[in-house]
Amino acid sequence: MLASDGPGSGPAAVLWDMDGTLVDSEKVWTVSLAETARRLGGELSARAREDMVGSNMPRSLGIMFDDLGLPHEADRLATAERWLTERTGELFAAGLEWRPGALEALRTVRAAGWPTALVTNTLRSLTEQALESIGREHFTVTVCGDEVPHGKPEPDPYLRAAELLGVAPEQCLAIEDSPTGTAAAERAGAAVLVVPCEVPVPAGPRRIQRASLAGLTPDDLRAGYAQARSERAA
Repeated sequence: MLASDGPGSGPAAVLWDMDGTLVDSEKVWTVSLAETARRLGGELSARAREDMVGSNMPRSLGIMFDDLGLPHEADRLATAERWLTERTGELFAAGLEWRPGALEALRTVRAAGWPTALVTNTLRSLTEQALESIGREHFTVTVCGDEVPHGKPEPDPYLRAAELLGVAPEQCLAIEDSPTGTAAAERAGAAVLVVPCEVPVPAGPRRIQRASLAGLTPDDLRAGYAQARSERAA
């Protein structure tokens, strides 16, 4: 049975987060963010780093500057962004590790016939590097954090992905690992399959929790989507 077999058969599309969901890149960001903080003259706190998980570049830098007690000076923020982007790119180029079961889950979803989108807060330049490891063939479209007015936790990235796929966001299932990304998908109207990575994600009526992507089947996606839809309606 394909996803196009009817509204009762599952979502119209599957929307994938990248960092922490498909690849174990949050650990890479931890390194580059810590190094950026040191270049700015301080040490990034564990709480600040946790708040950044799943966030976009402007918000992450804002959190960092607040954590270090620095004023939000435009020139200094721009310099920090350039250095952070370049350093993260170097680390991405060294290769990214898959999250458990992620590659198999991508292949399963594509084989089942669902349109797919990669929906990430990561900049396009860095996402292109990541796609060298992940493979572009898994996604019908890709949306990056610097291609929409507002990144996650705002709904813009997910709304744009649904628009590009020609489906209603309410008919989509997003797969996320962070509170920030989950909030973005929910605000767009999508159901969310939550597979936590670095930080826990609170339960919610439109959220289906799963420990890992390992062993994910089309029936799992259909059942999870149906459950989220029924809980939302209730």
